[in-house]
Amino acid sequence: MVGNVSSLSLVLLFLIPFFKTNIQQSISYYYYTNLREIFTGVLCAVSLFLIRYKGVDNPVFWKNDDKMINLAGVLALGVALVQTNPVACTEKIYTLIPVCAKVIGWLHYFFAAGFFFILAIISIVIFTIGQNQDPDLKVGLFNENKIYKTCGYSIIVFIIMIPICDVLHLFRSSTLILEALALISFGTSWLIKGRVLGDKGKLGMILYREKNG
Repeated sequence: MVGNVSSLSLVLLFLIPFFKTNIQQSISYYYYTNLREIFTGVLCAVSLFLIRYKGVDNPVFWKNDDKMINLAGVLALGVALVQTNPVACTEKIYTLIPVCAKVIGWLHYFFAAGFFFILAIISIVIFTIGQNQDPDLKVGLFNENKIYKTCGYSIIVFIIMIPICDVLHLFRSSTLILEALALISFGTSWLIKGRVLGDKGKLGMILYREKNG
């Protein structure tokens, strides 16, 4: 579901002209547009799903599917309910905290960065646990574990690049683009894990090192 919601969020960005909304500097700034309800609604739906998710237990916290995904849900809810500050406080649309202060914006960034970081850990650590692979098949370039790790490390790189690009003004809409790339990365990882493309025949051997039908 999270991968599908990530894809849905990107589709909404491409539908911005339909909603007559200008391109914003980050995904969070769409809260101050006529996409506010969609932005908050999608995040709340994702967060509630993640908080209620029951996964595989593991004594090691960062390998615990259940706890890590629940934590991601809490952070996503924080992103939805603690909004980033607008350019000017006169534009502030208050949610739970009726204060326009820099600390609120930093708290929003903490939730957002934490959410993306947990998604990266899920992709790098949790998705690579417990595959039943055929030892007779070689590990190819497009093996699932390589994809999960590539997507996870890509998320970390994109999130680190956000403040760097913002301070140095490297390119226009850098935050929005890097956030979108991070979502694409996790969406790809999630969809591969969910075997949306299938796992039969040659595809199953290349991606999953399995001989299925």
